[in-house]
Amino acid sequence: MKRAWTAALAAGLFFVGVGTAAADAWKKLPEMHPTGVVFRDGTYRFNPAERNHGAFEWAGYLEDGAPDDGHNVYVQARVESHGWSRYDGKQRRTVYMRHSNWDGAQRYTQRAEIRACRDRGSLRPDNCSPTVRRNNPAH
Repeated sequence: MKRAWTAALAAGLFFVGVGTAAADAWKKLPEMHPTGVVFRDGTYRFNPAERNHGAFEWAGYLEDGAPDDGHNVYVQARVESHGWSRYDGKQRRTVYMRHSNWDGAQRYTQRAEIRACRDRGSLRPDNCSPTVRRNNPAH
C-alpha cells in the first residue's frame, strides 16, 4: 500500500513538473520587418514569479535592413501598459538581443508588447512594425 501511494505521489510530482516546464518554454515571435529594420528569430517567455522577477523575457536578432540610409534601429518592449523601454541596435550590423521586462509591483508579468523600429531622426517620425501583443497563459 505504501508503495502504491509513493508511486502515485511521484507520478503526480512528475506531471506537475512537466506542466511547469511546458508553461516555461520559449515561444516564437513573428518576424517584424518595417522599412529599414528586421527583427528575426524572435522568441519570448513569461517567467514564473520566482525567476527573474516574473519577467517577460525576449530574444532575437535585430538587423539594420537598410545599411546605407544612415539610420539606427531599435526594439521597444513594455509590460502591463507601462512606458516603452528602448533597446538600440547597431547601424550596418545584425545584433543578438536578449532582455527581460517586468513590473516591480507585481509577482509576475501578465501582458507584454514588443515592436521593432527605425530611428529616422528628429525631423521625421520613426517607422515601427505593428505591435505584437502577448498575454501570459499561466495567469
